[in-house]
Amino acid sequence: MDASGFEVLPAIDLRGGRVVRLRQGDFARETAYSDDPVAVARGFADAGARWIHLVDLDAARSGILAHGDTIRAIVAAVGGRCVVEVAGGLRSLEAVAAILAAGARRAVVGTAALRDPSFAERLVLEHGPDRIAVALDVRDGLAVGHGWAAGAAGVPPEDALRELSLRGVTTFEVTAIERDGTLAGPDLALYERLLALGLASVIIASGGITTADDIDTVRHIGCGGVIVGRALYDGTIRLDELVW
Repeated sequence: MDASGFEVLPAIDLRGGRVVRLRQGDFARETAYSDDPVAVARGFADAGARWIHLVDLDAARSGILAHGDTIRAIVAAVGGRCVVEVAGGLRSLEAVAAILAAGARRAVVGTAALRDPSFAERLVLEHGPDRIAVALDVRDGLAVGHGWAAGAAGVPPEDALRELSLRGVTTFEVTAIERDGTLAGPDLALYERLLALGLASVIIASGGITTADDIDTVRHIGCGGVIVGRALYDGTIRLDELVW
């Protein structure tokens, strides 16, 4: 499968120093896969990954970076072979600057950008649009933040995408929370609605990706990339068959 021009981002979700996956964003439904995140990152790089998607789950809940040393170690371990983006709890200008200074190619912001679109605008102006992405994590038809906590306030993802596009954001990572970690297939209707707005330069799909056919499908409808998590750890997708 030729992935040229299409970002395939294997996900490493960090909690308590381990690589884990959450089912539907629920911290009480965790599966741990490894105690060695650096080794997992090296494995993805060895398989041909051009990007790695790192999520600090502890920071997503607290707003305080919890895995800075691990993130720096991963960047050092895979440098020269693939690049890293970091998400989770990046809610200040200083936090984003620190992650980029640590070697991340791109910072992914969610809660703070939804709450205050001017925050995302300032980041784009300071670092450039290629180094900033916004996460639109969608539950029950609304984009939510705050680590996907139940009851978190949300906004329609179409409205968020329109406003943030006007602020200079060009890359959006859109997760269907109900499908995340379920291997239930992607929410194509969600991505098609957002793509139909014709506003974002890149929409990266996330949530429910299970097979190589799922990746082909989201690429075909116009997404610019896909984040793959549990399918890689459970073996329903082989990374070395997707990128080279």
